[in-house]
Amino acid sequence: MRSVRDVGRFAAGVWGGPPARPVERAVSSIVGGVRRGGDEALLRYEARFGAARPAALRVTPSQVRAARSRVTRSELAAVRAAASRLRKAEASTMSLLRARTLQIGGATVRREFAALRSVGCYVPGGAARYPSSAIMSIVPARVAGVPRIAVASPPGPDGEIDALTLVAADMCGATEIYRMGGAQAIAALAHGTPTVRPVDKIVGPGGPYVTAAKLAVSPTVAIDMAAGPTELGIVADSGADADHAALDLVSQAEHSPEARCFLATDSARLARRVAQRAAEAASATPRSGIVCKSLSRNAFVAVCPSLASALSLADLLAPEHVQVMTRSPARDAARIRSAGMVLLGDTPSAASDYALGSNHILPTSRGARSRGPLSALDFVRLRVTARAPRSALRSAMPHIAALSAAEGLPAHANAVRGRLH
Repeated sequence: MRSVRDVGRFAAGVWGGPPARPVERAVSSIVGGVRRGGDEALLRYEARFGAARPAALRVTPSQVRAARSRVTRSELAAVRAAASRLRKAEASTMSLLRARTLQIGGATVRREFAALRSVGCYVPGGAARYPSSAIMSIVPARVAGVPRIAVASPPGPDGEIDALTLVAADMCGATEIYRMGGAQAIAALAHGTPTVRPVDKIVGPGGPYVTAAKLAVSPTVAIDMAAGPTELGIVADSGADADHAALDLVSQAEHSPEARCFLATDSARLARRVAQRAAEAASATPRSGIVCKSLSRNAFVAVCPSLASALSLADLLAPEHVQVMTRSPARDAARIRSAGMVLLGDTPSAASDYALGSNHILPTSRGARSRGPLSALDFVRLRVTARAPRSALRSAMPHIAALSAAEGLPAHANAVRGRLH
């Protein structure tokens, strides 16, 4: 981790930005290829970019049962617990979305929420395994009432999806599971193939090619967010535990060499201790190569003139996770309006990735300025119906006439006026 004085300049080069042009060009070619070539093109790209070409795209129920026999009891228990806690939180969100019928100026307006008809949940995989990402995307969709949940996850070297990821997807409510990954999977979910029916929305995290593909298909299908590499910002005062802060930075840095981390503090002594402990922990972890690259390329320590300025810095960067490790974390966190998730006190972001009932699919690249975590809200749409009797139209007519005239659309007023005679 480096000490940074001009934080704005450093962060501008690390924090955010669109996909690189070579990635965009490659993704455009892949998306077009799948749209034209269907299953054969999809399988060809899997063989070219994936760990192996799968024998078949769709996973069968018997293959899910076979995968379950390869999963341990403790892993099953962990999936159940994580899904149950998230399900409880999402049900609470859905309980807020009550239908309302309003009387406004004599007209009746009804507002209610309806589940989307179909969604595609992308679960990263291939060389890694991310059953937790299956939980985080499928459970909110199921709680929202989406009837069709198609899951795409890249197969490993054996041509199969990781067993625990497969079982987690099935347990959480996936209705279809496909062995496909990368930009080609996003293209298939968006445009459809003979095997994969298109969906109404695509959600889930992924690497640069998945992110670029989601952006490329967004004129055709809705997406949740253009999530990039994971991010963690820690705001700490002199009373924070340096060892814990260092471990938290390393835990996020182990995701990938592109992971972004920072510490903002008003204590130069704490900054030195955290940087030293993080370097020691990075060298000792099994994924030290990835962690060390991430910390050396993308991480920084900022010693700020005050705790308030440290909090303002975190709010400006709007990272995926912010940990507020101060003596008064709840009070201090109120200053941070833009963050994917705020963790108070000595609560580690790693815990929120798995089993706190929170969702770890979060906005990155300063996306937290305009949205929060993936939730049941991403899987519903507002449905509005209106009914206006003649009396309501007569009451509104002067305003309709004035606005239609102002906008140069006289037929609008005539359409209403014709009902009043």
